Amino acid sequence: MKKKKRKRWIHSSLKFLLMKICYPFFYRCCSWKTVDKNKVIFVEGRLPKISNSFELLYNLLKKEYTYQIKEHFLLGLDKKRRNRVMRNFFLLKDIADAKYIFINDSIPVLNTISLRNETKLIQVWHGCGAFKKFGYSTADLLFGDSKIELEKYPIHQNYSLVTVSSPEVVSAFAEAMGLEKQKEIIQPIGVSRSDIYFRSKFYKKAKEKLENLMPSAKNKKILLYAPTYRGSVAEAKTPDVLDITLFSKELGQEYVLLLKHHPLVKKLPIIDQEKRAFCMDMTSKMSIEELLCVSDICISDYSSLVFEYSLLEKPIIFFAYDIEEYFDWRGFYFCYEELAPGPICKTNQELLEQIKQMKQIEPIIINKIQAYKNRFMSSCDGHATERILEKVFGRKELDLHKR
Repeated sequence: MKKKKRKRWIHSSLKFLLMKICYPFFYRCCSWKTVDKNKVIFVEGRLPKISNSFELLYNLLKKEYTYQIKEHFLLGLDKKRRNRVMRNFFLLKDIADAKYIFINDSIPVLNTISLRNETKLIQVWHGCGAFKKFGYSTADLLFGDSKIELEKYPIHQNYSLVTVSSPEVVSAFAEAMGLEKQKEIIQPIGVSRSDIYFRSKFYKKAKEKLENLMPSAKNKKILLYAPTYRGSVAEAKTPDVLDITLFSKELGQEYVLLLKHHPLVKKLPIIDQEKRAFCMDMTSKMSIEELLCVSDICISDYSSLVFEYSLLEKPIIFFAYDIEEYFDWRGFYFCYEELAPGPICKTNQELLEQIKQMKQIEPIIINKIQAYKNRFMSSCDGHATERILEKVFGRKELDLHKR
């Protein structure tokens, strides 16, 4: 017991030293340079590459403009503290003279400093809409930090702009980010990653890619199962309750089943060899955008992908077998049962019956999906990336940097 207390004390002391003293001091020491108006930095908190939240913004800036673009991959889930700390110091040094910083998640090290007035910090977030709670909204829930910890180490600081998918979700983001008195920072000008769904060539390429990877999918309807993770971010696990054997037996003549697990999940379920003509895990093979485009029916649970999928106006079914437990763990911004734009199932048998009845119930689901899209995705029209760039840089500045 004493050993555990000592370990917690050391961890707490090191955190205080870094967050309250070392990081702020180091940033101030590096801030003597004049801000470089051409310097743009993209920061990925967890993933080792530019993610889909940034991809369109990043590629457009690189291809069509002359800004100096740099990337930082913090790999925040790395278990080696020394590596994480060093990456944070490298980031602080680099942003000290940067004009623009793009992030898509909460980046703890950026909350420790008083950002220079000349620097803009743009939060584009990694999910559309506002479904499951995050940030300050999860204070004292099982998923979140305590209120005491959040007061000691505030999150979502220094933002110049937060981009969201519709006016409907502004209040949820304001609560989650502690911006109730600065709501004007949260702008419903669209989510960059959603632009991909308005590109017909993308659909065609996604279909061809699927059929190359899984020839048995040709001339079959596509079921996509894409659940969110369970547990903490660091210990993310995927649900493993879908009865693939049952679905193969009952639906194999008409459908194939694709699986897409959350990118934070490290250990994935193994699919038996004899079922792979019917079911394939596409987690590392196709992007979620590609899979949403090729699917005929999406099965999910509490994932924000439902907002993106609504743009396609195709049916979705919710496999919420653990809804009570999940609500206690994290909670929702809106009443789940009232808002879900599709059937909610708690067992494999219920899920199977809904799929079999899809021809009868599809018109009802599509009507709900359209209303859902109009409410939560009204600012996503295929031009969000351009609007975000114009909001951040200004039209005149963009024209000056045009290649």
